[in-house]
Amino acid sequence: MNKQQSKKELELVQNADLPKCDTHLVHLDNVRLIQTQILSSDQAQQMAEIFGILADPNRLRLISALASQELCVCDLAALTKMTESAVSHQLRLLKAMRLVNYRREGKNVYYSLADHHIINLYSSLKEHLNE
Repeated sequence: MNKQQSKKELELVQNADLPKCDTHLVHLDNVRLIQTQILSSDQAQQMAEIFGILADPNRLRLISALASQELCVCDLAALTKMTESAVSHQLRLLKAMRLVNYRREGKNVYYSLADHHIINLYSSLKEHLNE
């Protein structure tokens, strides 16, 4: 996390006037019920790493292009107005997190989103933004 991002988050927290409970009372039934459903520390770490990779506008633009269909690096570079080298770098990061797959066809390499979970995640977030 960079300093500018940390500063923005700190400002949000300081400016938030959120309501709080007037008394400190733990509802044990609720805690016990949710305790089996909460993410483990390892799962939370893995999710944080994926969200960290997705926190880049260029990578999100690549994902948005791949949400429609499989594309080669040349097509992705043209669509995003990035160099092929930059696109390849971003795709390497996405592949390392298992968010994209690729296949070779002759001298071309075609990329696609890894599975329907990634497509659903992208589609849900896009829908949320459009509300």
